[in-house]
Amino acid sequence: MYLTSEIKKDIFKTHGKSEKDTGSSEGQIALFSHRISHLTEHLKSNRKDFGTQKSLIALVAKRRSLLDYVKENDIERYRAIIKKLDLRK
Repeated sequence: MYLTSEIKKDIFKTHGKSEKDTGSSEGQIALFSHRISHLTEHLKSNRKDFGTQKSLIALVAKRRSLLDYVKENDIERYRAIIKKLDLRK
């Protein structure tokens, strides 16, 4: 399994306020980014897996909407997230 509870705790500890703070926007965006990178690698070797492709598109849309939410409320947090996760604008 690529996403164990230890990996989730580590992601939330690094990008959120604590490992128990799973609701913060930064933590959720980091988790979505981890899942997106995993699905992208899967699709490189399995080009005809259309179910995974649909899930990937949905995850990207969720991450984009969370990023838009953070951008509207606090531009400095948005810039920090973009820089920390090395995302394109």
